[in-house]
Amino acid sequence: MEKLHFEWTDSTSEQFRRFYLTTEEFYSSLVGGAENRQGFIPYNLSDSIQDVLLAYAGEKCVGCAGLKEYSRQDAEIKRVWVEPAYRNRKIATQMMALIEEKAAEKGFLRTILQTREVMRQAVGLYRKLGYVRIPNYPPYDKLDGAICFGKNLR
Repeated sequence: MEKLHFEWTDSTSEQFRRFYLTTEEFYSSLVGGAENRQGFIPYNLSDSIQDVLLAYAGEKCVGCAGLKEYSRQDAEIKRVWVEPAYRNRKIATQMMALIEEKAAEKGFLRTILQTREVMRQAVGLYRKLGYVRIPNYPPYDKLDGAICFGKNLR
């Protein structure tokens, strides 16, 4: 197996932009097309993500996770993705730990995220990592199908 390493960048990264498009297609396929998630799209624009973590297996970029300020105390985790051929290798677990570490270093007290029940693997991972279901935060409090999770960092 190729050696894993991680690199920090921002939303202008070509690799991240590629993953962003991949995730857009994936999320749309879950709900029967982009027209069924129009309410979510404006809140998931890639350029709003300040910190991006890329995962590499050898020289191949295989995953990403983003972090952006939501409020003075909360950092929102966005676009956690691992290429299907590289799943079940704990890459997402490692990325989440690094994202949480970065959020704590920046002074945030909690990480929050939004997903959907249909994303069972993601929901299972978040719960395993200590995330608990929280009331949906804006704008997801007005979007059907959204579920939100949070984790205190201190």
